[in-house]
Amino acid sequence: MNKMGMFQRFWCLIVTVALLLGVAGIYPESRQKAVQADGLSPGIQTARATIYSNEVYTPPVTSPATQRDAVQVPKASTPPVTQKKGSEAPAKTPASVPVAAPAREQIITSMKVTATGYTAGYESTGKTAKHPEYGITYSGVKVRRDKNTISTIAADPKVLPLGSILYVPDYGYAVVADTGSAIKGRKIDLYFATTKQVYKEWGKKTVVVHVIKRGNGKCTEAMLKNLSRAIQTYNSVPPNLLEEVI
Repeated sequence: MNKMGMFQRFWCLIVTVALLLGVAGIYPESRQKAVQADGLSPGIQTARATIYSNEVYTPPVTSPATQRDAVQVPKASTPPVTQKKGSEAPAKTPASVPVAAPAREQIITSMKVTATGYTAGYESTGKTAKHPEYGITYSGVKVRRDKNTISTIAADPKVLPLGSILYVPDYGYAVVADTGSAIKGRKIDLYFATTKQVYKEWGKKTVVVHVIKRGNGKCTEAMLKNLSRAIQTYNSVPPNLLEEVI
């Protein structure tokens, strides 16, 4: 009887300790492992679980930086800049603008000729710079080369009389102002300032030239000056000004 009473007292003590531990929120080790396996903090199991801890559970606060990393907001793409028509940057004006070819209705005749180049020097004319007629053409005007206005050339007067105005592709507008012993038939000799220019810019070519005015056997400095001014202004020889400038 005494042994049974002692056993009952011992059993009540164990139950009392267990109740006290439960009230204090102390779990057995196996209970803690089960809760931690669910990813919850001690004292919280699920939404339906009882909170045993006196501490208030506070959910983790996501920082603004973390929120930006978690939610990728697509950046607004910048539309390609389309340049409005007419607002293009103006192209650079070349140092020298080539002259325009004559209009078809302005051409009197076209002919295929052999074109060579010459200078006013001794190698072409047999004259040196000290010669009183150095650089003077058969017509009496001074030789000139200006690809942007007018140049002087030599031709056979029987084919192209002095004063004839023609357009030579890759050379420009020219006036027949000179002749030559080797320039016979359908041959022309184009004037250049130096022999280097003759070889570099021309050499010898077969070209189709366009005659826009047949000469009357004369070529004057006034005529060259008027033609030069007209071409410089209009980039060609206007038909209505052709008679006037001559």
